Amino acid sequence: MTFTAMRAQGAGGQNVNKVSSAIHLRFDIAASSLPDWLRERLLGLNDQRISKEGVLVIKAQQYRTQEQNRADALLRLQALIDGASHTPKARRATKPTYGSKQRRLAGKSQRAAIKSLRGRVID
Repeated sequence: MTFTAMRAQGAGGQNVNKVSSAIHLRFDIAASSLPDWLRERLLGLNDQRISKEGVLVIKAQQYRTQEQNRADALLRLQALIDGASHTPKARRATKPTYGSKQRRLAGKSQRAAIKSLRGRVID
């Protein structure tokens, strides 16, 4: 993991033009000490911040100071790793109950009866 300081983009006046407060965080996923399964999940993410070589680049320039931007970059890296480490609960397929089927069919027939009354009136 390497930090590189550089000048931030956008508005901000003289402070932006003089001070290198933006941070580039480069994190090599393949060379990290993360578990293999987590490394594979991170590399499998469809994230534009991850290069083809497996290097994650986070640019933090929200704050005025370099220290705050460095902390922000680390928090964003931690959030990405936490998100990749979360395994969703497997969904078990179930069938609708008898009562739910009956209620659905009763609602459909009630709606059909209402619509049947909208037709042309014949004497």
